[in-house]
Amino acid sequence: MKAENRKGCLQRDSVERQEYAGAWSISAQESTERGGASDLLEHILERDNLNRAYKQVKRNHGAPGIDGMTVEAAATWIKGHREELLQSIREGRYKPSPVRRKEIPKPDGGVRKLGIPTVLDRVIQQAISQKLQPIFEPLFSDGSYGYRPKRSAQQAMRKVKEYAEQGYTHAVEIDLSKYFDTLNHELLLNLLRRHVHDKRVILLIKKYLKSGVMEGGVFSRTDEGSPQGGPLSPLLANIYLNEFDQEMASRGVQVIRYADDIVVLAKSKRAAERLLESSRRYLEDKLKLKLNVQKSKVVSVLALKHFKFLGFCLGKNGKGVYIRAHRDSLIKAKRKLKELTRRNQGKSVRMVMENVKSFIRGWLGYYYVADIKRTLQSWNEWLRRRFRMYIWKQWKKPRTKVMNLKKLGISDHQAYQWGNTRLGYWRISASPVLTRSITNEKLAKAGYYDFPAQYEQLRLLHSNG
Repeated sequence: MKAENRKGCLQRDSVERQEYAGAWSISAQESTERGGASDLLEHILERDNLNRAYKQVKRNHGAPGIDGMTVEAAATWIKGHREELLQSIREGRYKPSPVRRKEIPKPDGGVRKLGIPTVLDRVIQQAISQKLQPIFEPLFSDGSYGYRPKRSAQQAMRKVKEYAEQGYTHAVEIDLSKYFDTLNHELLLNLLRRHVHDKRVILLIKKYLKSGVMEGGVFSRTDEGSPQGGPLSPLLANIYLNEFDQEMASRGVQVIRYADDIVVLAKSKRAAERLLESSRRYLEDKLKLKLNVQKSKVVSVLALKHFKFLGFCLGKNGKGVYIRAHRDSLIKAKRKLKELTRRNQGKSVRMVMENVKSFIRGWLGYYYVADIKRTLQSWNEWLRRRFRMYIWKQWKKPRTKVMNLKKLGISDHQAYQWGNTRLGYWRISASPVLTRSITNEKLAKAGYYDFPAQYEQLRLLHSNG
């Protein structure tokens, strides 16, 4: 899950502005020309833009790059070297550091390779992105939803549902093999040159693309790709694949894309199969990308076991087409909840409840668009049982169990009988004695999160919004 964007208070923001103003200081006059003009680099290096970039990098809580410098330490460094740094960028002498390679396990068993730039490079990349985004945003397709302002995965899935209701019952699921690592640099730079006329900016972006990777102390060149992990990478990825979006739009083909997750929609299986082949030819021949043949396929959008997009799928009942959370997404979430509530972690039940609450709130913040009411009700009962088991395990000794059961209103006879039972933890967690003593109300007072109610509130909020 991504880190939440936390809104700061006015007093704190005022202090931060003073801190950043001390770090960045250049005197560039406001220009009335478009952002793609020949003085774009001056706009990128403006104090306000750099301050905003630093604040965003700090808000993201990213890890240090190969130099080990933290976000806080970078502010101090910048204060002492700002003029030298900015002048080196203006004159084209600045050399970005290689990114630090980090591998993240993927659900399918593979790994996703991230490239973590240094904090200083992240700030500069963020500053570039903030000025390029307004230039390219109007050029992007309506079917593109990833890493764009006021667009989301939920909107993308709702659009797929809308097309399904219009008769687009088949989809081409396109899976690009190592997309971020295989972007063709020359093609990408040529796409940038169409709308970015400041050669210094193009050169700076090229340096970031060619900065290389450091892994295990060994440096590797990067002759292609834009490693995931830098603020500029998502925008560059969108600029690159916008060519595919626009090509398909010119042919009247409906495409929904979130970064490199792509579905091409058709009204018949035969049409979808033709689109799979034509998409493959364009992506491989024109954009020099590679399709994952095993994962790129034609499916029915209403086939629950086959269609999957951004963790969602579609279903159909008497009321029409509706959005579901994919089975794999539900299995993964329940596995995480089971891990969070394992009874041998040695944490207080209130702390465990808070961890569960944090996870579920983030999960619902993504999956609220899906019809999962019954699933959440089932999870609710299961989690309450897990917490009763957790509490029972914490009581440990029979004497402690008997004493606590009495405090919770159980008769002496039953408290003694159940406190000395040899039944396993999971079986005892569903017993009448625990449901009458550790009631739902008592769990709520201890901090149990009523997430089915929160789900309904989210659905209502976003349906009105």
